[in-house]
Amino acid sequence: MATVELRFSALPEHVRTARLVAAAVARRAGVDEAVLDEVRLAVGEACSRAVGLHRNGGISSPVKVLLTEEEKQFSIEVGDEAPHAAPGGHTPGASGAEIEEDEMGLAVISGLVDDVEVSAGEHGGSIRMRWSTTPPAALPA
Repeated sequence: MATVELRFSALPEHVRTARLVAAAVARRAGVDEAVLDEVRLAVGEACSRAVGLHRNGGISSPVKVLLTEEEKQFSIEVGDEAPHAAPGGHTPGASGAEIEEDEMGLAVISGLVDDVEVSAGEHGGSIRMRWSTTPPAALPA
């Protein structure tokens, strides 16, 4: 299992870099070329969400992205350190517009990725996305 870890300051201009790294690592891991645009968009949405949560919460710690290649799947986990409410609760300091934007971002990600897990708590949250991979073709003997 190979893992690439990326940490970046919660600045919108770094989201593009995270998207490019995610697409490159996904390609190398064997994610189908036809799916790479979805990988880029989903990672961009998840990273933008994490950047927004950090900036709105005044959190100076970096956003963390883990890109993991496993035997038959590739996963990306985007983590933030912003406090989140328990399901059905209210996130501290969040306005109605911020909550609606957050929900819209999660809906977009869910539309792009078949296998998504969202976790959240008082010390941060994460979005884990998974894609199937195709093993590299064997070289002719």
